[in-house]
Amino acid sequence: MPRRVIGVIGAGECDAETAARAEEVGRRLAEANVVVATGGLGGVMEAASKGARSAGGIVLGVLPMSRPQVANAFVDVAVATGMGEARNAILVHTCSAFVAIAGGHGTLSEIAHALRQGKRVVSLGCTWRDVDPAIVEASSPEEAVEKALAW
Repeated sequence: MPRRVIGVIGAGECDAETAARAEEVGRRLAEANVVVATGGLGGVMEAASKGARSAGGIVLGVLPMSRPQVANAFVDVAVATGMGEARNAILVHTCSAFVAIAGGHGTLSEIAHALRQGKRVVSLGCTWRDVDPAIVEASSPEEAVEKALAW
């Protein structure tokens, strides 16, 4: 049976506090033996990838570009889609749940796809947390991971 995959989505650029939260989410997911999937680039994606890697986890990066070399240094498996933001649909179909941390319109797109597919989205300070009542709130990385795993 394949390992469970949970996505961490969010801002491509972020401050140190947001990065620390994303890193802890990635680490906690890896400690739960979950594959951590991100968009494979910087910011929240890189921080979550770093956290997962630090715990010995596997990191999947679903890239918008056609070159796997653009993935952040903590990605183990880079899927180079060449599809731009259309890659969000691939990420959503791959993951069973998501933790959303900060983020702009790309994150909103991922959230919309996830909710449409009936997947759980847990907000940890996500910019879009009030968009839909189906988005579950979390106040800490520990709670966010707990709620994502419970789905």
